[in-house]
Amino acid sequence: MNEPSFPPLLSGHGVDAGEDPFERACAGARDGEYGAGDLIWSRALDRIAMALVLEPDVDRQRSREMIFTAMVACADAVGANIPPEIGFTWLWPTTLRANGARVGEVRYCEAETDAEDGAPEWIVVGLEIVLFDATPREVEPGETPDRTTLFDEGGGDIEADELVSSIARHWTTWIHRWDSDGFEPVHEAWLFRADGHKETVSLKTVEGQAEGVFLGIDEAGNLLLKEE
Repeated sequence: MNEPSFPPLLSGHGVDAGEDPFERACAGARDGEYGAGDLIWSRALDRIAMALVLEPDVDRQRSREMIFTAMVACADAVGANIPPEIGFTWLWPTTLRANGARVGEVRYCEAETDAEDGAPEWIVVGLEIVLFDATPREVEPGETPDRTTLFDEGGGDIEADELVSSIARHWTTWIHRWDSDGFEPVHEAWLFRADGHKETVSLKTVEGQAEGVFLGIDEAGNLLLKEE
């Protein structure tokens, strides 16, 4: 895998294919090895896996808006690198989809301790997208409709290093926009690709299965449902 390129505000740190960059980023943030702007990425060829360390100056609720900022940045980058017939969407809260099947996820971790301004000392936002199945198949594509890869959906020309670079650029752009304009533009972009928006859905929450018309999310990322 070629080395990705990163915008000036980010410092890239590559890890071996067998290591989880999200777990590495969380451990490094706890130990003080990594700080704001450190982006840890995997050299794996079969998937995109990367995690960004941030040191927010907002409270925990607003810090969690970075989850959705990462998702819309990812969509912009992936959309620029895949054929237009591939629908890249997501299922609340953090499941990434290609043509309706799971293709990746976004992950989030925050420090248990607060800085002097009341913000978490650090947060880590990670994302993973499966490019192709690196293990021998026991089933054919289409036999597992709940999960897929970008290769199976027609995105076989994607180079891992180019997509990592593209996501990093879009990520910094969206963080800057969030910082300048608040959560509203992120919220609108997120809803645009949200599966089931304004439809009746049944989704798993921490309190169990919830059903109703999916109206959207609030600024904390909580699901807004209207009971029928």
